[in-house]
Parts: sequence; structure tokens; C-alpha cells
Amino acid sequence: MVDITHKISTLRVATATAIVKVSKQETIDAIVNNLVPKGNVFEMAKTAGLFAVKNTHLSIPDCHPLPIEFTFVEYNIEGLDIHVIFKVKTVYKTGVEVEAMHGASIVALTMYDMLKPIDKEIEISTIKLINKEGGKSSFKNKFPSVIKAAVFVCSDSIFAGDKEDRSGKTIVEKLDNYGVETSHYEIIPDEFDIIQEKTKTFAQENQLVIFTGGTGLSPRDVTPEALEPILESRIPGIEEAIRSYGQQRMPYAMLSRSVAGTLGKTLVLALPGSTNGVRESMDAVFPHVMHVFHILKGKNHDSL
Repeated sequence: MVDITHKISTLRVATATAIVKVSKQETIDAIVNNLVPKGNVFEMAKTAGLFAVKNTHLSIPDCHPLPIEFTFVEYNIEGLDIHVIFKVKTVYKTGVEVEAMHGASIVALTMYDMLKPIDKEIEISTIKLINKEGGKSSFKNKFPSVIKAAVFVCSDSIFAGDKEDRSGKTIVEKLDNYGVETSHYEIIPDEFDIIQEKTKTFAQENQLVIFTGGTGLSPRDVTPEALEPILESRIPGIEEAIRSYGQQRMPYAMLSRSVAGTLGKTLVLALPGSTNGVRESMDAVFPHVMHVFHILKGKNHDSL
């Protein structure tokens, strides 16, 4: 199966359809009047569909087991065609398109099985996805110009040349995947005054300023202390999203002190210094966090 451990859970919705074609009006009449020998076709087929959608992963190898939190089945009769509409909802890391189509398929097959004693020419057709919602495709942000970012690695040892930077490069790579241009990348010592000066300078030219490192508990880790006095607005929701995401994957994430806030119309982030910590922090909030630029554009910070 595809690795989805890095994804976040969002509301996912999918609606699928299938068409059951009968060959005569008498079949439609028998269904509507509940005269089919095997029982109530609509209710029995609906029940079969509900069982099927919750067990899709047992039939389709690459489908993930996921919580099915809502299903809805509707029938529309048009002439000799019975349209099955099957809707599924969940809050999870991956979509429910296949689950919806599986449910619609099983509903149609159950109807076929129940109707074949009275109609030998039934056909099933047009099993397809009608629409889906949720995931990255539903949260795309479009901007009139490219978002620019400045990335700073706060580390005395890397600045001295004793170690190689990996976290900053990971941020640059991730930003590139999200269509963000890294206009400046620099390794700096973890010093209070330098962090403040870099933030104020580069916030004037970039919509995004990201620091990695200096968020631990050592007396030398001063990035949060340097940023907090100069940020105009803190965004605790971003900080909590990063912490919560990391905590689910690494229990030590509770010890990191990520910072998120605004300076003018620039989003300032302070992320952990480890490569895994940076990667997980980026996965936790990007690309959705970039919606903040729509909020900041022409609006005051009270709207955050």
C-alpha cells in the first residue's frame, strides 16, 4: 500500500453511481410495490452496500483500512434504469473514492441477484465516481505571484563548519515542492541579536521566514526567545498542529518549542533542528498553512 503516514487527516467525501437496467416495466413495478420474491430490493441492496463499503480494504489490496463515518444510499428510477447514488464520508488521511464505488457496485450486484428470478436480462453499467472532496486537491491556494521564503539554519556547530546542514536543505526542498521560491538560505549562529536582525530584515522582502534549530531546551537554544518579542501576532494553532503531529510519531516532540507568528504580512516559523523534526513539521502544516497569506493580504491581524 502507498505510505500515508506523513499525511494529515481531513474531511474526505466521495459520491459514486451505478446503473441497474431492467428489461421490463413489470420489474420496476415489483420493486416499487415490494413484490419481489427475495424481499425488499432497495433495503436489502442498501444493507449489502453498507457492509461492503466498510470492508473495501478486504477486497481491494491497495486500499487502506479506514473509518467509515457516514454513508448515504439513494435510488432514482428513470424509465427502466435504476440509478444508485452512494455517498461516503470520513475524517482520515486518504480518500474514499474506491469505497464509494465499491459500495455502489455491491448495491447494484445485490439488486441483480434479487431480481434475476423475475428478469433474465438485467444489466449493470456506468459504475463511476461523481465527485470527491478533501485532501490537497480541495485546499489549493492560488497566488498572483510566487511566494518567496528566507530559510535560516540556527546552529553554532554548523556555522563553525563542524557539521553539515541537512535540516535547512530539507526545508528548501519541501518549499520547492509546494511552489515556494527560496530567495535566501543562510547558516547563522544561534544568537539572540542575529536572529532578530535577520527576521526584521528579511521579513520586508519575503512572505515567509523559516528558522530551523535553536528550539530545544539547552541554554544555547534561544530562537523562541529571540522571535517572541518581535512577532506582532502569534498563531498558536500552527504551533499546536506541529506539536500534535510530531507527538503522534515521536514522543520526544513534546520537548520542542516551535514558534509561529506574523511580522507585518510575513509568516515567521521556528522549527526543530533535527532533519526528521523539520520534515514532520513541514508535513504537519504545509501546504495548508499558506492560506495565511490570503488572510494577511489587505487585512489586519485580528482576522487570524
